[in-house]
Parts: sequence; structure tokens; C-alpha cells
Amino acid sequence: MKNKNNKTHDGKHHALDKLVFYGTVTITGAAVMMVELLGTRIIGPFYGVSLVVWSSLLSVSLLALSIGYSIGGRCADKGVWLRLPHAVFASAVLVAIIPLISEPVQLMFNGWGLRAGALASAFVLFTPPLIFLGMAGPFVIRMATERLESVGSTAGNVYAISTVGSVVGTLLLGFFLLPIFGTYAILLSVAVVLLCLSLALAFYEKNRLDVPVRLVPWLGAASCLCIALLWQFNADSRTTEGYNVVFEQETHYGWVRVVDHQEKKTRWLMSDASTIGAEHLPSGKGLLGYQSVVRMLPWFKPGSQNALLIGLGAGHLVADLGKYGIKTDAIEIDPAVAYAAEAYFNLKPTGKVIVGDARYQVQQLNDTYDLIIHDCFTGGSEPFHLLSQEMMRELKTKLKPGGVLAINFVGFTDKDQLKPVQTIAATLDSVFTHRKSYLVSPHAEFSDYVFMVSDTELDPTRLPNAEATVGWLAELETNISSAGARPITDDYNPLEFLQIAKAEYYRNMLIDRVGAAILFR
Repeated sequence: MKNKNNKTHDGKHHALDKLVFYGTVTITGAAVMMVELLGTRIIGPFYGVSLVVWSSLLSVSLLALSIGYSIGGRCADKGVWLRLPHAVFASAVLVAIIPLISEPVQLMFNGWGLRAGALASAFVLFTPPLIFLGMAGPFVIRMATERLESVGSTAGNVYAISTVGSVVGTLLLGFFLLPIFGTYAILLSVAVVLLCLSLALAFYEKNRLDVPVRLVPWLGAASCLCIALLWQFNADSRTTEGYNVVFEQETHYGWVRVVDHQEKKTRWLMSDASTIGAEHLPSGKGLLGYQSVVRMLPWFKPGSQNALLIGLGAGHLVADLGKYGIKTDAIEIDPAVAYAAEAYFNLKPTGKVIVGDARYQVQQLNDTYDLIIHDCFTGGSEPFHLLSQEMMRELKTKLKPGGVLAINFVGFTDKDQLKPVQTIAATLDSVFTHRKSYLVSPHAEFSDYVFMVSDTELDPTRLPNAEATVGWLAELETNISSAGARPITDDYNPLEFLQIAKAEYYRNMLIDRVGAAILFR
């Protein structure tokens, strides 16, 4: 015989009760992690994917869950009108409206700067649904507790199973869902699952606790989800004046797009909030300024036969080196970038194209190279683990005797804002004997720096008939002192902190160039 506490005559829960309790925390635990991880895909295209964005999302998630635990515990004890089905129902609605409000929310906080803007956007978008998801645990503990002496074990079981659900959600998202479906499609699917769970919980309470079911709120939730779904289906048809998105794909690593501007006859390759390739459509010529310096790299080692490019981008450097008869292997972390380079930028590989993280893939290489080009840049920053002293030493082992490494690094030109550039110079000087530094745009506030390093003297005049261009290159040479700067290591790596001002400047520059709307899905 059952009573209002969901128990049989011997005081034990039915198997169905336990399935409902633990199934609920499994699903809500998975939803928490999915929403949290997808947050980087929503904020990343506008604010970049950096430590700032991750810190914002983690802080907001922990704060929201703690509020949810507290409110959920109070409501569960007092038996107020807010019950477990209502909390799950509210989380479903709030997850569903994230795609609707993400663009206006981020635009609203754009003027606050990178750190405050990312934090405020994350707070407004993700705090409400995560609060209600956090309330599920205390409700379930209250419902599942059989005796006072079993509170500890019940709470432990609930949070353990919820954590397992979070693990499952994380793996499901990263290994299967995200490579196949878009961010918003997954968010809306999570919302639908939560809505179905809330309906199931409502009918469970009606049958087991004699709690009446009111249909109006549930119909309202379904309407919100339908609106969000319709918006998502129509999102692909949205256009930005003057721009045409000819290709886009979301991967583990970012939102990759090929964008044409017909009036300027320009094609951009973008990854989240970063331009990683640009081409003049009529001529097919690469337009990124630093490439004019990097393509001179063979002059520093005449007779070079092979090269390694870390960071493929649109692949223009492969073609540039090919004009010297140099075979180039390329490492690119994002498979969508590698595809776009061949399909939309006419890349014709002259060597291997290796898809994977450069730090790992470099270690697996058996070949050595005359030239190595390090060109990893995204969202106003470089992946910090690819610029450490340990990484430079690994690259040095992949150079042939007399080989040259070129690194592209973006920074300010003002002498009072050179610390990030000097830190990179110090890291290179700790590994290589000789260094030359070039400032691509000497009169600009913000510019690419190209460092060329080797253990042999760097002399670009050794290539025949090079005098005229060598003079142009000499005008770009700059003296970057590494005195007093501490090299970056895997243990000590302040690069992301040093890059905050640079990332913010780059983001504003990109918005001025292509407009804010193009950064949203």
C-alpha cells in the first residue's frame, strides 16, 4: 500500500520512485554541464575563447548553482508552491530562450570591455537556468529521504549520481553531439528534454502525491520552445548587409566561417571572433600583412627544401613557399579550417596536412625541417601552451642544422605596452642564439611582430638578386630588447593575462571592420 510519502508499507521506496529521483538528477546534472560548456560557444564568437571567458562562465555557473542549492533546500523544506516539476519546467524555458537573447545581451554589454562584458553576458544568459537546475538536487533529497538517519547516504547518492550525469553529459556533448549538431540545436534539445522531464515529474506527483496538474504553465512552456525552434530554423536565412556567409561549420574548436564582401572583393576565413585568413578574390592573393614578411623566410636559408607550418589558416603561406620549390607540411587543429582552406581558398597542399593540436603533433613528427613557421592566432590571442620555452625547445629539435623558425605575434607598438612582445622575445632568446625582429606596420598602434630565430647567423642577403627587397625588409626591422623579461614556461605562463588589453583591442578592431552582427550566429 502506498501513502503520500511514496513508500510501501515497510517504509521503503518503490523502484519507480528511485528511478524518478535518480533519473531526475542524472538528467539535470547532464544539462548543467551542457549549458556551461556550450556557454563558450555562445560567448566565444563575440568575446573570444580565452581564460577570461572560461573564468566568467565557471564563476557564474558555481554562483548560480550555489544559489539554486540554497533556494531549492528552503523550498523543499517549507513545501511552498514551487516544487521540483516547476523548477525543471522553469529551467527548460530559460534554456530555450538563450538563443533568442544571446545577441542583444552581448551587444548591450559590449561597451563594458572584454572582462566585464564577458562576465555580465554570462551572468545574464546562464545564471537563471542554472539556478533552477541547481534546485533539483535538494528537492530530490527531500523526496528520497526515508529516515533521519539516512539523510547523509541519500544526499551522497543524489550528488554522486548527479555528478555521474554531468560526466555523461560532458562526454556526450564533446564526443558526439557537438561535432554533428550546432550549439543552439543542442541547447533547444536540452530544453525539450527538460520540458518532458518536468511533465513526467508533474504526473508522477499527481499519481504518487495527489498534487494536481495545471496545464496552462506547461502549454506556455511548449509555446516558448516552439518560438525558439522557429527562430533557430529561420536563423540561417538572416543576412548581414554587404556580407555573404558562403560556408560555416561548428567544431570542437570553434565556429568556422568563410565570409565574402562583394563590394571589397574580399574573402575572409574566420574562427569565432578572429580573422585567420583573408584573400583578394580576383587575384587570390593573401591580404594579411604579416605574410609579406614571413614569405621572405627562404631568403634566410637558401636552398631550403621543406618547411613546417603550424596554423594553416587559409593556406596562402603554403603557396608562397611553393614558389621557392619548398614542400610544406602543415598542422591545423580545426578540421573545418583545413577543409575551408582547400575548398574556398584554393589551397593545394605540397606536403602533409595534419589535423590535431600542434603541441602533441610536433612531438610525433619524425621529420626535420629547414624552415618552421609558427602562426597560431585566435580571438586576439595565441594558444599559451604553444609559446612556452618547452615548446620552443621541441621545435628546435625539428629544425635541421642552420634551420630557421619564424613566429608571428600580434601586439601594441607603443613602448609602454611592449611587455607581451618582450616576453616572447625573452622566451626565444633563452632557446636560440640569434634573433631578428620585424614590425610589419611600424606606424600603426597595433601590429604583427615577426620573430625569426636560429642557431646560425641570420642573413637575408645570401639569396641572389635580393638587394631591393632586403632594403625594404631592413626598414621593418626593429629592436625588441628582452632584458628584464622573464621567459614563458609551462609552469610560469602569464601570457593570457598579458594579452587581455590586446584581445580587447583586436575585438573592437574586428567589430569596426566587419560589424558586430557578423559575429553572431
